[in-house]
Amino acid sequence: MFTILDRYILKKYIGTFLMLLLLFIPIGITVNLAEKIGKILENEVPLIEVLIYYGHFTIYFANLLFPLFLFLSVIWFTSKMANNTEIVAILSSGISYYRFLLPYFVGATIVCIGALILGMYLAPAASKGFNEFTYDYLKKGKSDREQINVYRQINENDFIYVSNFNAASSTGTYFTLEHFEENELKFKISANRITYNESDSTYTLFNYTKRNIGKETDIITSQSKFDTIFPFELDDLTPVNYIAETLNYSELNQFIEKERLRGSSNINRYEVVRQKKWSLPVSAYILTLIAVAVSSKKRRGGMGVNLAIGILIGMIFVFFDKVFGTMAEQSDFSPFVATWFPNMIFGALAIYLLYGAKR
Repeated sequence: MFTILDRYILKKYIGTFLMLLLLFIPIGITVNLAEKIGKILENEVPLIEVLIYYGHFTIYFANLLFPLFLFLSVIWFTSKMANNTEIVAILSSGISYYRFLLPYFVGATIVCIGALILGMYLAPAASKGFNEFTYDYLKKGKSDREQINVYRQINENDFIYVSNFNAASSTGTYFTLEHFEENELKFKISANRITYNESDSTYTLFNYTKRNIGKETDIITSQSKFDTIFPFELDDLTPVNYIAETLNYSELNQFIEKERLRGSSNINRYEVVRQKKWSLPVSAYILTLIAVAVSSKKRRGGMGVNLAIGILIGMIFVFFDKVFGTMAEQSDFSPFVATWFPNMIFGALAIYLLYGAKR
């Protein structure tokens, strides 16, 4: 049964978390604006675009750092309760330590569900707006697409290669397409230059050569300029670097399967994004338990000591999350292990700290 005491703790849990978010998000916006204001003014970015960008930035920022904010908020209000001897009074009334944790679990569940909805459906749209603004105005002239040695499997039979691709002009150099049937090369198309025509979704090949592979002899045709249609679009040829962050969960699943069939070299990067959509919300439970275990005991140094311990543990968690995520993106390290390993390590720490706190 949910008591008045449970509602009191849950109200503090949710209220302190939201207060900390509302406090730090403006600080994050201010710091970001101070860093970017020069380029914003230099590129004469319209005010409405800036406002939309910081709307996306708010969601992007909250989704990225909510575990740290949650951790510090739980430490903050639980330490305050401990200093006011409220926790001692609660436990002295006959309530077990594990029963005392019930409203914390309910709060963590609410935050976890909110984080799941945010990460799977709201944050992708915000990430798209955030990154597009960054490359359109703040990194003007820099490409957000893969540019050198682009190798893709377009479908079951077709493989393409582009030596160098310029996203601004939609032009690639030294293009090759190889078509296989039953593991036998049937024809090969090559061109010194390929250009994508956005108006009609066609491609123009310069110094075009097609070699049809025969049983005894090959047939070669050449043209200085050749317009054609290929079974791929520009985004298939070179998807933007941050594409996985901009897709909701169902779209991301479809995208990863399609990229896996194409033999993409970025599968691990996409898998890390998918796994984090689950691992970060689940971390709400683990960080809540650690925060309660650390701060439910009244210390001589007061809240300052608990906050210092909390900030240290929180930064270590973020460090582990970033290091293992990067390791998986840039190597053959399992994305599942990389994204869930911090939760497993800190889950074990939470159990150890809770055992000590209960004693």
